[in-house]
Amino acid sequence: MWNTFQILSVCIFFAVGSDLAAAYSNVYGEDLQPCSQQGMSLTGFTRNGHCVDQQDDIGSHHICIDLGSASGGNFCQVTGQPNWCAGDGPCDGGDGSAVAGTCPIRNWCVCQWAFASYLERAGGCDAVQEIVCEAINKEAVTAYRKISGERKYGDALRCIEKRCGVSLQESAM
Repeated sequence: MWNTFQILSVCIFFAVGSDLAAAYSNVYGEDLQPCSQQGMSLTGFTRNGHCVDQQDDIGSHHICIDLGSASGGNFCQVTGQPNWCAGDGPCDGGDGSAVAGTCPIRNWCVCQWAFASYLERAGGCDAVQEIVCEAINKEAVTAYRKISGERKYGDALRCIEKRCGVSLQESAM
């Protein structure tokens, strides 16, 4: 049975649709770009191709990586999740909508905690071959900064800085 909050959330999601991404910035301070592309499975917590959700918290799906390029091993297996990484899903229509058919999961919005755990378990920042910086939600940086005293989250923040060529220290934001 759905409660009033759940029904309202679904209504808001469909009313806003892919425009939700327009309210978010990437690590460069620019408009957040899509993570998935045509020919890939549609990603994002809201399945609009962008790394956004309705409640930005520390566990959000804000980090866009190419799951097919991880040299540190299968992302799902390394982070102790069921192997959805090797699956297929609804295809990205290129405009934040799903189209008929299924496509392989490739660029994917992964949870901040899972990204940090993957780096820690897979051998560090170089274990992820492609990080899609333009599609990483700046909310991830904010969350990592708050808990950067814990080594794996500080390492995740430094990895994004290194791979995206930016300084994400609080004074630079």
